[in-house]
Amino acid sequence: MELDLAGSNINISDDINSWEEVNLLYNSALKQIRTKIEILNEEFQEVHRYNPIEHVKFRLKEPESIVKKLRRNGYESTIANMVRYVNDIAGIRIICSFTSDIYRIAEMISNQKDIQVLTIKDYIMNPKASGYRSYHMIVSIPVYLSDRIVNVKVEIQIRTVAMDFWASLEHKIQYKFESKAPAHINSELYECARMVADLDARMLSLNDEIQAISEGSSV
Repeated sequence: MELDLAGSNINISDDINSWEEVNLLYNSALKQIRTKIEILNEEFQEVHRYNPIEHVKFRLKEPESIVKKLRRNGYESTIANMVRYVNDIAGIRIICSFTSDIYRIAEMISNQKDIQVLTIKDYIMNPKASGYRSYHMIVSIPVYLSDRIVNVKVEIQIRTVAMDFWASLEHKIQYKFESKAPAHINSELYECARMVADLDARMLSLNDEIQAISEGSSV
């Protein structure tokens, strides 16, 4: 039997009845994608002599945070609603050196045959009003249990080191002010985001120039 936690057409409340089961499924999904990313990382190091991934973070959303998100969006706090409407219960953040690495990694993940890409939000090409930049994917991956296959959603965020630094600081500030930071602070954060985007572009340009020189000298 195959269940689809990535879709919205199946009533899964009779099959997934507790947080322990949710925890098992989403932890299993994280483990599978973690292994895939580690393999890609090792391949780049051994074959291509280049590593686009600086580091990776994995996390499972706390039950309290899930309940808050459901209530914020007007949903009853049930297991069924949790797996149907909350896309980031399982989350992976991949940190890269350059913006070009972001799209390269996203493409490699998309090309994995057992991963289905459900949605993409490109906040690099289309930043949020706050200045936030990142590349978000919601994917579905099958988790094989003893008696069934369950397709589980995982959110993947891919960003540069500079983007991650800005996002971390912005999150701390908004948490401190309960998302009601003074206008001048928001304005300063936006300006910092613009500077981060400029830094990423300049570092990418510099890296491209270095690569071109290295390739020219090896000919």
